[in-house]
Amino acid sequence: MTDQGTRNLNWCAALLDGLIAGGVATLVLSPGSRSTPVILAAQRRAELAIEPILDERSAAFYALGLATAANRPVALLATSGSAPAHWLPAVIEAAQSGRPLVLISADRPPELRGWGANQTIEQGELFVPFARECHDPGPATDDPAALKMMRALGARAAAVARGPHPGPVHINLPLREPLVPEETLAPPAAQHRPTPPPPPAAWHGGAPDPHRAEQARALLRGRGLICCGPDAARPGLAPRLWQLAEHLGVPVLCDPLSGLRFGPGSPARIARYDGFLRNPGARAQLRPDWVIALGRAPVSKTLLGWLADVPTLRIDPAARWSDPNHDVALLLDADPAACCDWLAERLDPAPRDWLAHWQQAERRVEAIAAEHLAESPWCEPQLLATLLAHIDPGAGLFSANSMPIRQLDTWAGARATPLRLFCNRGASGIDGQASTLAGLNAAGVPCHGLLGDLSLLHDLSGLQLLQRLDRPCVVLNNGGGRIFDYLPQQGVEGFERLWRTPPPLDIGAVARAHGLTHHAVTGAAEFAASLAREDAAGIIEVRIDAERSRAVHQTFWSRLHEDTRLFE
Repeated sequence: MTDQGTRNLNWCAALLDGLIAGGVATLVLSPGSRSTPVILAAQRRAELAIEPILDERSAAFYALGLATAANRPVALLATSGSAPAHWLPAVIEAAQSGRPLVLISADRPPELRGWGANQTIEQGELFVPFARECHDPGPATDDPAALKMMRALGARAAAVARGPHPGPVHINLPLREPLVPEETLAPPAAQHRPTPPPPPAAWHGGAPDPHRAEQARALLRGRGLICCGPDAARPGLAPRLWQLAEHLGVPVLCDPLSGLRFGPGSPARIARYDGFLRNPGARAQLRPDWVIALGRAPVSKTLLGWLADVPTLRIDPAARWSDPNHDVALLLDADPAACCDWLAERLDPAPRDWLAHWQQAERRVEAIAAEHLAESPWCEPQLLATLLAHIDPGAGLFSANSMPIRQLDTWAGARATPLRLFCNRGASGIDGQASTLAGLNAAGVPCHGLLGDLSLLHDLSGLQLLQRLDRPCVVLNNGGGRIFDYLPQQGVEGFERLWRTPPPLDIGAVARAHGLTHHAVTGAAEFAASLAREDAAGIIEVRIDAERSRAVHQTFWSRLHEDTRLFE
């Protein structure tokens, strides 16, 4: 008769068989006792990399970075009790941004739940609002049919996690003691590995049904634009998107996280919209009749507000209603590249001067920005220019939320040199940033980091993972949550203590405590020299005069608002 420890091992091995067949190549785990059978099974699979990370929250964001960069499902393992609850911020981000994670939580068996047993909670529904699927297959058995089911469950979880609506899938494994087999077992003989089911196919050619085709033709008349938000780019999309835009004579507004702003482009690519849409004349004269939207909601609040009430056709193979303005009149759950071809054959071009007006505004903002920064004291905009110029073509930059990604949107513009820009923009949290950066690098994307002082403080355990990086993490030390300086809370009673919350943090001491090099800089020459150092990996702390930076930004926006040449 099979002992319980061996039964647990075989049960978990069958699950891993299916996950591996479904494309899972990495298991990120935090140590614990109840999860032992999964770890023992993972050790027997040479094709599965095992990454132990002590802090569950840091481990989850590390897995998120791996899944983002590799675009394949990553498995995450924790023991029972409160341990998997620490995954929640990363799970929310994965759900919102569509990152493929398989969450494996070890659990106490059913007979211990609800009876006051140690380290036992109701954890099967921890992630219900955010997981694409949740499964609890029950305690391990040695029935061949049950093991077949576990292999199929692993394959299914990987397929759903990476499918047309990618995101986290939760598997809760109740495991009875003993957790370790009575005898050391030889690796199992080669078994049939199931091929995971392919994700449901999106539309890849032909035309939508006649009703939707007629709706599209009726909607897309007059002057329009294409808005590409975060994660809009897909393999094969860019050339067909540019072809559609040039055929129609419409602009393509490219969010910094769209995957389309950096690299080979088109005369239709527009990146400076956050600037010229602050000008009343440009806002009025460039108002479109329709929008084709790809990807998620853009970073720019200025753009999103300006697009309110414009009829929108959204193209999304996962059929997600990414529509905060509630203006989507038609959703095509179609392959975007094929849809571009279909639209190019059926739509009439915009008036001849429509795209030229956008290009004129783009050039004008670029000129104003260059002139303004040449006259302004050194702060984030000039820092960003130096940092982007330093990053090798095709390498990556991971940006924190709050101010850094907004400043990149405002100042980076477009360029022909490729750059992979990442940000946890699904839920826009500031936690787990260092861990995500480490995960991106571990997945093979050489990636610099750009964090704020509060983002660093939120993920101190993630600094342990930065020891593995060969590129620096740039930390903007500007005295707390400076985004509130630009929001209505600025100036209210208790603002400094209750909103800005400047951290009493010695970044150099924190870096050294985690075995990281540290360089503190305050100006352009020091920053460029720090980036060029052979030991640049670690933390480059950039001490920013926040009031001076705010004046630079406010003056720039005022110049754009008042400029009479933005639209002539």
